[in-house]
Amino acid sequence: MSPLKAACALALATALSLAAAPAHAADEHPDVWTELNETYTATGAYAYEPFGIKAGYARTETCASSAAGGMGYHYLNKEYLNSLDPATPAALLYETGAYGKRKLVAVEWVVEDTGQTKPPTLFGKDLDNTVLPGFYTLHAWIYKPNPSGLFEPWNPKVKCP
Repeated sequence: MSPLKAACALALATALSLAAAPAHAADEHPDVWTELNETYTATGAYAYEPFGIKAGYARTETCASSAAGGMGYHYLNKEYLNSLDPATPAALLYETGAYGKRKLVAVEWVVEDTGQTKPPTLFGKDLDNTVLPGFYTLHAWIYKPNPSGLFEPWNPKVKCP
């Protein structure tokens, strides 16, 4: 395949994937998936868990859950704490999938609460400081639909073992 054909095929595949993605994000503004494309592109390789670990995301053995649903296993990259860059979320969230393999379900930005007068914002959303004391967080369920909302912290479809 020529480089031009390959570039056209990639552009078409990206456009189709973005067109299909918003089905679980109807409550968000229309451009949200365009904005999240950078995140999706930067983290897609981490669907294969060893690549996330190799990129500096530390594996955990605690699965976060509540009556509202689950978050899964948080893999934290301390280098990206306080980042509001769409391409560098501080955490990757995995759940146990088939055959005990972990499956990427979401990403999360984590910013220290230093007494800011306003919460940090990303993708037009205020980060939340009610889930993790001392920090503002924003989840993006870009790999598993969340019926509660694309940016909600808890996903009722995520179960911990």
